Amino acid sequence: MEQAVGEIGTTLDGTSTCRELAAFTARHLRATATVDLLTEPGTAPRRAARATPPETAERPESAELSESAEPSEPSGPKEPAGSSESAELSGPSEPPEPPEPARRTDRSVAGPAGDPAAAPDAPDEHRLAVPLAVHEEEPLGTVTLSRTGGGPFSGDEVALARYAARLAARHLGHARRLAAAEDAALHLQRALVAEPGRPHPNLEIAGGYLPAGPRALVGGDWFETVRLHFGRSLLVVGDVMGHGLDAAVDMNAYRTALREVAATDLPPHRVLRHLDSVVAEDGARRPATVLLVRLDPARGTATFASAGHLPPAVFGADGSAELVDLPVGPPLGTGVGGYEPTTRPLRPGDTLLLFTDGLVERRGEDIDHSLARLAALRLPPDCGPDQVVDQVLHRLGAHGAEDDVAVLAARIRARPPQ
Repeated sequence: MEQAVGEIGTTLDGTSTCRELAAFTARHLRATATVDLLTEPGTAPRRAARATPPETAERPESAELSESAEPSEPSGPKEPAGSSESAELSGPSEPPEPPEPARRTDRSVAGPAGDPAAAPDAPDEHRLAVPLAVHEEEPLGTVTLSRTGGGPFSGDEVALARYAARLAARHLGHARRLAAAEDAALHLQRALVAEPGRPHPNLEIAGGYLPAGPRALVGGDWFETVRLHFGRSLLVVGDVMGHGLDAAVDMNAYRTALREVAATDLPPHRVLRHLDSVVAEDGARRPATVLLVRLDPARGTATFASAGHLPPAVFGADGSAELVDLPVGPPLGTGVGGYEPTTRPLRPGDTLLLFTDGLVERRGEDIDHSLARLAALRLPPDCGPDQVVDQVLHRLGAHGAEDDVAVLAARIRARPPQ
């Protein structure tokens, strides 16, 4: 049983757990093991794993039957079809018995309540069916063991099979709950980042979000746009520390609070101060880095304020990139404050790119080198926001990043000639 603890449930993947259960029971109980899972109530079970005992894994099934019986000398004419198995199993000193109308079997079966299962397919085939369940919980499926010859399953073997099945069921339950939480967090995150507020028509914008990894533990990355008075728009990108559903929930709280504060039309640095004081009073919220940019297309200016966030980049009409130099205050939630604004012109054809650290950060690399790699990019001339987002994500290998990535690009829309 100690070996079962070490060999079953080594990962949080349900399929791997089923394979480990099948391999363990096949090896220790010298039987062919199959694991069938119930996906939804009322549906047919799904075959998740199958394993054979080591000594039979590389032999055809006919060889398994012949080696499990005593060798016998040929005596008399060949037996009729259907009686060869009984002839082999009867031993050399007894004449073969004629086939019976109803085939006699020797079965050892343990179901959910010890009831016999369906009859085995061959004489002297012993079966053991054990539910994948923890105590009184609903079964997640069944592990079925079958072997020909060798005697019925002993009480110790039945106990071991039930213990292994309960152990696997517990790990399968953990894996399913984790998958459900990941799925809920991913849907929440995508719903939030997929529908940012609409800026004024005088701006072209494009955004993108990439969760980290194939199993995507969702983080707290987000971007947002808020309409302000006089044709101005507030651009936001933020990153709540941590991953998972809790980070996504905190991200939603930050986003909601920011919309309310931004509606007062405060300057970006004062918006950060207000958010910092509100979050600092709520000890349950995680800290977050945020970058705010207020774009004024009529004046061709952009005003920045940063709470511990990486600086944005500006791609010129010629495709060259430049990092914006701006003062950086502490992350939100510290209660320290100290946020300062920076204003710079935004020329016609310039595209502003805001991003979270997952876009540029790489394990073991200094952040200055990571930002320099972004600044060294040369994009095709006259790229719009959509092209800038696509090009940057591709060239920096963001699809294989170890952290979530959120990007937001904006460009002042050219006025039509009068």
